[in-house]
Amino acid sequence: MADGDEDLPRDAKIVKSLLKSMGVEDYEPRVIHQFLELWYRYVVDVLTDAQVYSEHAGKNTIDCDDVKLAVQSKVNSSFSQPPAREVLLELAKNRNKIPLPKSIAGRGIPLPPEQDTLISPNYQLSIEKKQSAQAAEEMEEDEQSTEPNASEEQRTDMLQQTPQKVSFPLARRTK
Repeated sequence: MADGDEDLPRDAKIVKSLLKSMGVEDYEPRVIHQFLELWYRYVVDVLTDAQVYSEHAGKNTIDCDDVKLAVQSKVNSSFSQPPAREVLLELAKNRNKIPLPKSIAGRGIPLPPEQDTLISPNYQLSIEKKQSAQAAEEMEEDEQSTEPNASEEQRTDMLQQTPQKVSFPLARRTK
């Protein structure tokens, strides 16, 4: 092993030799610590499950069967097997029966219609409804006669109109 391996724990040396046996030569030093953390967490989970199985069976100690059962339950819940090859071939065969839509070949990249894009220009203007001076005076007189106790501030609030929104659809450009 290398010169810096003497101060490594035995488990770290094992991880390092596993990486080397798999052909991994260049890695950061923290990779070893990450593998050790994963390894320890997995072992603790399996042994905890084995202890539960042992207690359920009424045994005082964990034996090989408890550990095998814990590993098998961990594999069944953690890893999923891909579907069988025959199932995948059948799914692909059914999917490939449906033909692809015909493409409209033209110059450049085919784009969706302009009304379906988010980059087409659209405008929405907010126009306040203005009253003529005469209509405003008449309205003010009507309000004063119906509400003699209303304050000036309330009267100005009543005069203000909510803005009216107007949308302008864009006509299609002819080329």
